[in-house]
Amino acid sequence: MDTIVWMWIGFNVFVLAMLALDLGVFHRSAHVVSIKEATLWSVAWIGLAAIFNLGIYLFWQQLVPQSSYTNSEAALAFMTGYLIEKSLSIDNIFVFVLIFGSFAVPAQYQHRVLFWGVLGALVMRGIMIGAGAALIREFHWIIYIFGAFLIVTGIKMAFHQEQTLDPKNNILVRTFRRLMPVTDEYENDKFFVRKAGVLMATPLFLVLLMIEATDLIFAVDSIPAIFAVTQEPFLVYTANVFAILGLRSLYFVLAGMVHKFHYLKLGLAFVLSFVGVKMLLVETAFKIPSGISLGVVAAIIATAIGASLIRAKRLETAKS
Repeated sequence: MDTIVWMWIGFNVFVLAMLALDLGVFHRSAHVVSIKEATLWSVAWIGLAAIFNLGIYLFWQQLVPQSSYTNSEAALAFMTGYLIEKSLSIDNIFVFVLIFGSFAVPAQYQHRVLFWGVLGALVMRGIMIGAGAALIREFHWIIYIFGAFLIVTGIKMAFHQEQTLDPKNNILVRTFRRLMPVTDEYENDKFFVRKAGVLMATPLFLVLLMIEATDLIFAVDSIPAIFAVTQEPFLVYTANVFAILGLRSLYFVLAGMVHKFHYLKLGLAFVLSFVGVKMLLVETAFKIPSGISLGVVAAIIATAIGASLIRAKRLETAKS
């Protein structure tokens, strides 16, 4: 038990240290994040997740001897969960692009919003994972509700039409404006300013509020999805954290080309539905092994991305 506690403490200290390094050193001053910089950070986060997974493969049983997982089973569960969370997090990027565009957020301030958005997301997801693990432990049948919910969500996503965002008519924005005054213009990269002795929020804080609300909505889908792979809280939490930490850099890599991923939402819809089916079959003779789940999810995402890029290239060729 002491080892598990230290694993949790050590991992969270590592995360906080990386976030401090990110904001305090590499992004101390607001600047436009280039695709090259974002790509390097994306590679770094994926590399750290791979190294962490290697550590699980080598030392899991030594660190958590009471676990029912072997080293390879734990590593496979982490990797499958990470891939699912990473794939589903891409859907956030579509909404982030919409939010930043609707609020006309200057490019140099976007990283600051995403940094604090990610920090809030980590806290919210930690709470939701803890609650989900407790519910499954006490009421195991709830896993079937999660499975059915994911299938319904996947079907809805497949037929969901793209929407526009009007900041002035958004209920969250309108409610906040009733509670606190908001400046008309951005005040550099500040979330709050004091004018004539009155504390006021800036439009940048409204953007942060929208980002946090968006992640909360997406977490309702993604948290049950990873519980279909494993109910081990540490693996669920760490896979989620690595996927979320890499979301900011992935946004800056893909933001300019999200319009090319025409079939990605359909692919994510299939992923959610597949994971829901996996949950419903977990206690049956037709239980889907993690290795097969990893292959199916990877194949769905690869097919969706490949088909999207082929379509985009054909459209570009037709225009020229």
